[in-house]
Amino acid sequence: MATALPVLSPSGLSAGVVAITLVAAVLHAVWNAVAHAVPDRLVGFALIGAAYTVIGGGTALVVGLPPAAAWPFVLTSALAHVLYTLMLWASYQLGEFSQVYPVARGTAPWLVAVVEVALGHHLPALQLLGIVVISLGLLVLAFDGGRPSRATLPALGAAVATGIFIATYTVIDAAAVATTPVLVYATWMFLLQGPVMPVVALARRGRRLRTTSWSVLAAGFGGGVVSLAAYGLVLVAQTSGATAAVAALRETSIVIGAVIGAVFLGERFGRGRVLAAVVVAAGIVLVEF
Repeated sequence: MATALPVLSPSGLSAGVVAITLVAAVLHAVWNAVAHAVPDRLVGFALIGAAYTVIGGGTALVVGLPPAAAWPFVLTSALAHVLYTLMLWASYQLGEFSQVYPVARGTAPWLVAVVEVALGHHLPALQLLGIVVISLGLLVLAFDGGRPSRATLPALGAAVATGIFIATYTVIDAAAVATTPVLVYATWMFLLQGPVMPVVALARRGRRLRTTSWSVLAAGFGGGVVSLAAYGLVLVAQTSGATAAVAALRETSIVIGAVIGAVFLGERFGRGRVLAAVVVAAGIVLVEF
């Protein structure tokens, strides 16, 4: 059984869980910024996958196989993560980080809440307000700099698709870590998804991959290590049982990502995107609580 971290109240979190989740949020925004900043993003994502494979393979030798009951979660989560990675790669190929990252992260909780309303589930007034707030923030991001053009629509579409897969694997993983040791589950989930992007890169580039510079190798593989650390910390936080609160707090990465895009990547409309990201994050807090 996974070791549970104490919570202060049904909707509150202990200081330890808050700290773990905030560190995970920072790490998540950082590795995504690295993935976007690598000049050859296909190689960057391939190296991130290689890190998953190498570290996951080594850890699997130590922790062994997951329980039989965990395999459906491991396999479906790995598939959802693969699709998420492909859509994220497409988003970063097509759009600017400070726009597509908040859209991708903000779509997931918004979609879950909207589906609940569509299915006739009653939502408290604060959660309904949260849907409206997230919608406004996402619209500001979508219309950033004017009406979306044909050139920007593919990036926004890929970002929304990324959010759909985020919602999918979040639900799967939250259910899995309630009954499966976090390290075992995360090890096999990442190990199974890891080889996909290296295979894609090899199929598309072949021998040209040999010319990859050391700086790209370091950035890509390092991004994979940071990604593993970020999601591992989220899974640990989810063992507290306060899944909704952890999910809401984790989305502070939206604001961090927008700031990174504006300050470090020098992208246009930086301040407007940071403000929109704050609105999206505030809406997510309302929805999750």
